[in-house]
Amino acid sequence: MWMMLFLLLPLAAIAYLSWHVWVMLPVSAWLKLLVVAVGVASFLVLFLNFRRAFDSMPLWSARWAYDIGTSSLFVLLYLVMIFLVLDLGRLVRLVPRSFLYHNGYTAIGIFVLMLGVFVYGNLHYNNKVRVALGLKSEKPLPKEYRIVMASDLHIGYHNNRKELARWVDMMNAENPDFILIAGDIIDGSMRPIMEERMAEEFHRLKAPVYACLGNHEFYAGVPEAQQFYKDAGIHLLVDEAAVIDSCIVIIGRDDRTNMRRKPIKDLVKVQSSKLNHQSPYTIVLDHQPYNLDRAEAAGVDFQLSGHTHRGQVWPISWITDRIYECSWGSHQRGNTQYYVSSGIGIWGGKFRIGTQSEYVVATLR
Repeated sequence: MWMMLFLLLPLAAIAYLSWHVWVMLPVSAWLKLLVVAVGVASFLVLFLNFRRAFDSMPLWSARWAYDIGTSSLFVLLYLVMIFLVLDLGRLVRLVPRSFLYHNGYTAIGIFVLMLGVFVYGNLHYNNKVRVALGLKSEKPLPKEYRIVMASDLHIGYHNNRKELARWVDMMNAENPDFILIAGDIIDGSMRPIMEERMAEEFHRLKAPVYACLGNHEFYAGVPEAQQFYKDAGIHLLVDEAAVIDSCIVIIGRDDRTNMRRKPIKDLVKVQSSKLNHQSPYTIVLDHQPYNLDRAEAAGVDFQLSGHTHRGQVWPISWITDRIYECSWGSHQRGNTQYYVSSGIGIWGGKFRIGTQSEYVVATLR
């Protein structure tokens, strides 16, 4: 059902836009055909990514194809929004018919508007926002801890080693005691990650890194992803825990993609029994922020999640805000604190419109 909608809605949008472009452009038929064909071809490249066809292409061309295909999805969304507004204006007689038929000025205006929106979106994506977060423990701690948190790096064809190196430098500049990553380090294909030897960049981090799996690690292949985490020196926690200074427990959950993953209450209970029923500060890494009440019921102190990207661009952010109890930012349930990150990286086209790319610097007192 959902797959059918995923296919039919874009195809309907392409047909809608193709007709509008055809009747708007005041040029010859073959030029109109060329413009429409380029637009349709750009979108169809997106499906090559889903079929892993990029892996057989030279790396430079695979990157171009990935960027063009995934970016076209966002361009399609915004063009549909613009023409829907114009068509609505026609219905209520605020927009004259001549505005949409054989009008080069309208075409140029839409082009300039789209260019401005997506240049802004790309610049905004590249500006990584540092989010300060305060965590207070009611349980005794030997010192104050500084923790860098991130999610959704999506390293691969579009977020390459050079970009990852910049993020590593930003994390090191915070001098953290440890680093938490809430899944989706990998975008999908292991090919660009292996060819660029991206695991080496993680070895430059000056603090231990703890991470959980995300749904995109399942797309890449869990065994391959686990080997990459090992090569990168990342402590991957799959329904298991790590203990820091005998007072902080970090539990990493398997991703929700695995329907048979262990319940959070069982993971907390097992860890509690191992520590002879001491009362450590408990942190949970759970990529997808569903069923937040279960972490609260299990007595978790803090949960870090990602996955939502908060929709990446407006107005998809409105949709994610309604799907999730918390789709972005700080949240509180009883004594349990949550932070849902919109991600330091991104899937697909590098645009942030109405959302932000971020990393979190938390102080645990």
